[in-house]
Amino acid sequence: MKKLLSVAGVALLTVLAAVFAFGQPAHAAAGFSVAGGRLYDANGTEFVMRGVNHAHTWYPQQTTSFANIKALGANTVRVVLASGDRWAKNSAADVTNVISLCKANRLICVLEVHDTTGYGEQSGAIALDRAVDYWLSIAGALQGQEKYVIVNIGNEPYGNQGYGTWATDTANAIKRLRAGGLTHTIMVDAPNWGQDWSFTMRDNAGSVFAADPQKNTVFSIHMYGVFDTAAEITDYLGRFRTAGLPIVVGEFGFNHSDGNPDEDTILAYSQANGIGYLGWSWSGNGGGVEYLDMVTNFDPNQLTTWGQRIFNGANGIRATAREASVYAGTSPSPTTSPTTSPTASPSPTTSPTTSPTTAPPPGGCTASYTIVNSWQGGFQGEVRVTAGAAAITGWTARWTFANGQTVSQSWNATVSGSGSAYTARNVDWNGRLGAGASTSFGFIGSWNGSNPIPAVTCAAS
Repeated sequence: MKKLLSVAGVALLTVLAAVFAFGQPAHAAAGFSVAGGRLYDANGTEFVMRGVNHAHTWYPQQTTSFANIKALGANTVRVVLASGDRWAKNSAADVTNVISLCKANRLICVLEVHDTTGYGEQSGAIALDRAVDYWLSIAGALQGQEKYVIVNIGNEPYGNQGYGTWATDTANAIKRLRAGGLTHTIMVDAPNWGQDWSFTMRDNAGSVFAADPQKNTVFSIHMYGVFDTAAEITDYLGRFRTAGLPIVVGEFGFNHSDGNPDEDTILAYSQANGIGYLGWSWSGNGGGVEYLDMVTNFDPNQLTTWGQRIFNGANGIRATAREASVYAGTSPSPTTSPTTSPTASPSPTTSPTTSPTTAPPPGGCTASYTIVNSWQGGFQGEVRVTAGAAAITGWTARWTFANGQTVSQSWNATVSGSGSAYTARNVDWNGRLGAGASTSFGFIGSWNGSNPIPAVTCAAS
């Protein structure tokens, strides 16, 4: 989004039929890595971003924002930095402090250079190559932080003019960062002020991914007025999922001067398909888009309409964010209990509890059921499916609740219920498991009286 700037006209969205396909090898790294179109943290646990953007470079004094963002449930913060070309440069020391604030608050830091915004159309904007110069100049602040930091090369690196070289320029920028010693997961933004109405990123993502020697690149789409229908959102994100390429919604809002984005579909589709999202933005917006502030005057006790929606609404941050496992050294847990209340977070009433498992037969699978967190009347559950001594191509987990519990929403599986009996089937990306490999899915449920752990069966295909 063109923060603090006027909004340029957006060309009409056209429908292109090209669908790309690209297979990635797994990447072993000291920090985040990408495999099969998914992002994994340094423990090998899948990580799905749930967070917000914070305009640090314009409001460097607002350091309490990191703790406040975390307290509302986020697991990630995308931090606006400047290379010194359009705004005052964020020094290596300042970036080191930003990273320390992220780590102190158990947040993953996505760091981005904002000076590239609208290059080719916006006066003063810089090319991606210049952004790479900045990253390499502060490499000492980044190296050793691969477990906690993702490098977003440049924000919205082209406007609506001259974006035809996006793929070549982006690939070259990635290769320069790698040659300069940065092994972090790299995030790249789309052209067209981030909204890719020309489908330039969509149709060239495979070649850009292949250009990364480490195959450790994530693509970021910004969703504002171009994405005002469910069909446009699901088609765009779905093509990346089909191609096995990692995609996140790096910015989006609930309203905008260039149109009315369908934030409900963005949130719901992202949750159903394990896609990260980062809303714009915490506070401090100007230039006519002040309505995109999530809190008023950086005060977490003054949530705006947009803040209420993204933090407390359906498929929002409170209900779906899970802390990166690198902060616990174990499987991730929710940062807060899901709730629709804007002021009070429910207190846990039970400790995490897991059902027993037995060794699967060759070619089979087992499943274990865990109550990750519980509060009065509700809980978050997780089922982990593990293949046996041979690889499987699909799985189905089944359980029956004994005390009237119900499931209201789920992710990373297709869950259906008939009375007290529930069935969960793999989605297209997590059905194939190697021998001994595991995957998991989660859900939000309700209970009344007691919430005993059900036995779960698993059948492989």
